[in-house]
Amino acid sequence: MKKIRQKRLKKPLLVTRRSKSGFGLYAGEEIKKGSFVIEYVGKKLNFKDSEYHQGRYLFEVRKHLTIDGATRKNTARYINHSCKPNCEINIKQGRVFIFATRNIAPKEELTYDYGKEYFNEFIKKKTCLCGFCDGHGGKIKKRIAVIKP
Repeated sequence: MKKIRQKRLKKPLLVTRRSKSGFGLYAGEEIKKGSFVIEYVGKKLNFKDSEYHQGRYLFEVRKHLTIDGATRKNTARYINHSCKPNCEINIKQGRVFIFATRNIAPKEELTYDYGKEYFNEFIKKKTCLCGFCDGHGGKIKKRIAVIKP
């Protein structure tokens, strides 16, 4: 796990736009591997409230604490799932921080793995659109680069 400093983390320029999964969040500038990207924010719900709450932007941070990220202020809600993500989640003191797992180029979509439970409940029923797996979260397709002379 990465150490999160108490001082304010510098957030890179991010852009929301259409993606193959609906809306997505894209890098507006190069993001270096290990850099802080954004925090997933929203109303904190206890276990009882989250059980009765319907929504797809619920992020469980502890057994009895969930963040409802449906608020428009939560730009991180536009980060889509990928079976081969370029970001990872770091939960610290009930807060959700997102970091780059590799260098991310400008205009590249930001993604992280939503986890097995969410994937099975919401994504697998339709088809995974990440472009890296077989469409059902299974075997990762090999990418072959074609180099023209």
